[in-house]
Amino acid sequence: MQNTANLPQLSVKAVLLGVILAIIMAGANAYLALFAGQTVSASIPASVISMAVLRLLGGSNILENNVVQNAASAGESVAAGAVFTFPALVLLGFWQSFDYGWVLALAGVGGVLGVLFTIPLRRSLILEEKLVFPEGTATAEVLKVGASGQGIRALGFAALAGAIVKFSETGLHLWDEAVAWGRYVGTQTVAYVGCNISPALLAVGYIVGINIAALVFTGGVIAWFMAMPIFTTWFMDSNPQIAAMAASGASAVDLGGAIWSKEIRYLGVGAMLVGAIWALISMRRSILSGIRSGLMQYRGATLATANVPETDKDMPMKWVGSAILVLVVPIFFLYQYITGSLRISVPMTIIMVVTGFLFSSVAGYMAGLVGSSNNPLSGVTIATVLFTSLVLVGLMGSGNAAGPAAAIMVGAVVCCAAAIAGDNLQDLKAGQLVGATPWKLQLMQSIGAVSGVLVMAPVLNLLNTAYGIGVVTPEHPNPLTAPQATLMAAVAQGVFHGDLPWVMVSCGAVIGVIIIVVDQIALARKWPWRAPVLAVAVGIYLPLELSTAIFIGGLVAWFAGRFTRRSEPGIGIKVVEDRLRTGMLFAAGLITGEALLGILLAIPIVLSGRVDVVAVQRFWPGVDPGVLGAWPGVVVMAGLVYALYRVATNAARGRAAQTASS
Repeated sequence: MQNTANLPQLSVKAVLLGVILAIIMAGANAYLALFAGQTVSASIPASVISMAVLRLLGGSNILENNVVQNAASAGESVAAGAVFTFPALVLLGFWQSFDYGWVLALAGVGGVLGVLFTIPLRRSLILEEKLVFPEGTATAEVLKVGASGQGIRALGFAALAGAIVKFSETGLHLWDEAVAWGRYVGTQTVAYVGCNISPALLAVGYIVGINIAALVFTGGVIAWFMAMPIFTTWFMDSNPQIAAMAASGASAVDLGGAIWSKEIRYLGVGAMLVGAIWALISMRRSILSGIRSGLMQYRGATLATANVPETDKDMPMKWVGSAILVLVVPIFFLYQYITGSLRISVPMTIIMVVTGFLFSSVAGYMAGLVGSSNNPLSGVTIATVLFTSLVLVGLMGSGNAAGPAAAIMVGAVVCCAAAIAGDNLQDLKAGQLVGATPWKLQLMQSIGAVSGVLVMAPVLNLLNTAYGIGVVTPEHPNPLTAPQATLMAAVAQGVFHGDLPWVMVSCGAVIGVIIIVVDQIALARKWPWRAPVLAVAVGIYLPLELSTAIFIGGLVAWFAGRFTRRSEPGIGIKVVEDRLRTGMLFAAGLITGEALLGILLAIPIVLSGRVDVVAVQRFWPGVDPGVLGAWPGVVVMAGLVYALYRVATNAARGRAAQTASS
């Protein structure tokens, strides 16, 4: 790491550009989340944009560029938290439109709480646990390349490739976004396999490595290769909607997707509930140690501030605690306004604080494993809504019409906090790798979150008026699907109406306990691999095609590492990692290209109101690339796999050739 002690960080130009990009990223990702149920990570695109813009304004340093991406990614993250929850209030009929004051208060407080909750976790997760934080690591590599120019060729080529693939798939619609195969085995048992054609997911798998990638895929195997056949063989009739769909002659792929969405997915919710509790128990000493050392660090009589290096200074813990207490007050009054009862608003506030910290910890941990883009944010929010709904049923009764909305109100704050928590720790990891000051990044993360919230209500109202959200009407025959918000509303209503798939949630919890036992056995016997429960839980919760793409990336990293060790026998793990550095840059480039193009493509889609605004079918009606399905994309993806492997092993190949010639 270069010496960055004297470089400016919170310069006026960096802060202003960060705020502008936070607003832009928040608006663009609000549409994408409502339309496709996912957002595009803004860290790497913002880093690239920052380096370009600030260079035009007279130059910048690596820490200024890092501050800019920090704010921009916060805007994108808080947009995810808001869009995954607030539309549920419209779907429930509790809101007719998105009130500016309510959205600003709930999302703004949630975003800032997410930063505050993760401050004592920085030492635990980044310094002690030494988690990978793939997007944070990739962002640091991009920033270093921008500062030094080394490896820019691999990064630039990969970014171009990622952008072209994304544009061909999402823009031109030349092929499907995933290859899927499903068949009926016997009369109704469903067999399904699938893989998403995403350069970014391939890159994430490479960065996290084979262990985590394999565990995520294992979760997919549990859900799709074990739970799915069991359910379709013996329990199909337990869900009347699914039974009717099967009787209507639906394809195996469509039926499998419906079963996963309505039933199997809740296995992941149960496993994540157990994993969340276990993660907090496992990290308890590290968290308390981080809080204790933070208090000591800023208590002048105990430890001189001058002795603390800039790269290890967090916000003072006494300020953090005071800020949390101050922010809880307006949330309490908002809940009191909704319910009109202290007996209900007090528990709601307590649940929000406790689950907010719990799931911020979980979101931060998961970001360290699989990245913030693949963080099961909606999963932890569902867990919050589920728990809150159960408490409120006891307090309000199952017939209370405001109950589901009250649960969503708690979930909204927690979702925004968890979204920012994962993003904040990713950015703190990048900051650690480039030599930034943690408290300055934590401050900028808060500024970016609030900046994004400022435009949330107007953007949501605009999209709701133009396209509709979640409900088909004569004015909006093809509304934005808002899949996460629809699921939140279904969970809250399901608890109050008594039709939630409790068997699946319970089975998922049992699976979580079994995985924890296996992991502890591996730890006790010092096996070379571990099985963190949340990595498997996220694999259960994610669609199989996402888990498969991540696993392929992990396999590339594993094979590249084997090649490197065989080429240079006797070298250590650290040397292997250094040899694979160019592969890391290539992977970072793939994420950069896909993310940048995804955000840019959102602009004409929003302006035109058409998802197929640049699709080839619009300009050449006779052309129907859909007949080829996903196979052109599979060929392209195979080429990217080969390119990533070649780039990753290039250093070792060169060393081997050098040794042979000498």
